[in-house]
Amino acid sequence: MVLVTSNKHKQLLFVSYIGAVTPQDLQRGRSDMVPLLAEMKPGFSLLVDLSQLTSMGLDCVDEVGRNMELFDQYGVDLVVRVIPDPYKDIGMNILTIFHYHHRPRVITCDSMTEGTNALLA
Repeated sequence: MVLVTSNKHKQLLFVSYIGAVTPQDLQRGRSDMVPLLAEMKPGFSLLVDLSQLTSMGLDCVDEVGRNMELFDQYGVDLVVRVIPDPYKDIGMNILTIFHYHHRPRVITCDSMTEGTNALLA
């Protein structure tokens, strides 16, 4: 499952990957993202939480890349990723190079506390 929510006032989009995520989950999540992204101004922040992720196969790489391109298109400036288990990282740094043409600042954290602190810094 992909859970997407936003805080328009804080210009923050939050994406959480929960359980065993499939390409179809990512596609459904993207359809939830579009109206929320339309409310964001260029320079918004993105908080990505992978702490509840149990698995995401390599068949998800293309969909993750499409999501990154969508965030880039809407002007993301800061990406904070919460990845407590490095084995859950399916190559996010490499995907970032190819899918974020505007090069947002990217911070990877071990916990949600650390991630929210990074947003406030």
